[in-house]
Amino acid sequence: MTSVLVVDDQVLIRAGLVALIQAAPGLDVCGQAADGEQAIALAARLRPDVVLMDIRMPDVDGITATERILARAADPPPRVLVLTTFDLDEYVYGALRVGASGFLLKETPPERLLTAIEVVAGGDNLFAPSVTMRLIEAYAHRVGQETAPPPELDPLTARELDVLQLVGAGMSNDEIAGRLVVTVGTVKTHLNRIMAKLGLSSRAQAVVLAYESGLVTPRRSLPGQGAASNC
Repeated sequence: MTSVLVVDDQVLIRAGLVALIQAAPGLDVCGQAADGEQAIALAARLRPDVVLMDIRMPDVDGITATERILARAADPPPRVLVLTTFDLDEYVYGALRVGASGFLLKETPPERLLTAIEVVAGGDNLFAPSVTMRLIEAYAHRVGQETAPPPELDPLTARELDVLQLVGAGMSNDEIAGRLVVTVGTVKTHLNRIMAKLGLSSRAQAVVLAYESGLVTPRRSLPGQGAASNC
């Protein structure tokens, strides 16, 4: 069974989500929270597989709660699926930055929500590479001058920088292996080392970092490629 913690400050919405998930085969609601503080405490105590997280809540919002839950979580940390009424904007970017595994609108059909929970519980992110790139190009560049300098990339080797750049361009491990002429296992090893060195908890965070650092831009060529655009 996949255990799910449901977090939403609206009672009726929370009750509906709980009923939907509880009725689905293979899923179990282990707890529910009405705000970010409750979510942080329950996540630490219940250790759910997935946290279904609202963004806009009083006091502690969903992005802050996500960041604190993942920072304090025992291994393996829960997967956080953000569910909100707001469209793709700074909320998605914020969720990506702190390590959320997916983002859905509350207008999402019930069957897609249940599938999304299963997807993130299985270790995958719910961000298609094209969507992730489009979001970051549209928003990260807009806030670039307002944010602190990007994390230092000096700890990475030249090959690790290549892998991070290709991850940022939305390539899968298989595609990266083909581009760099290495095995998929080698790509996974490089990616694990990148994540460890830079303190990242998800592939989505690696994509964000690649853009924030300037390693990936719409016009920059990729390792093993000429001057063609990576868009």
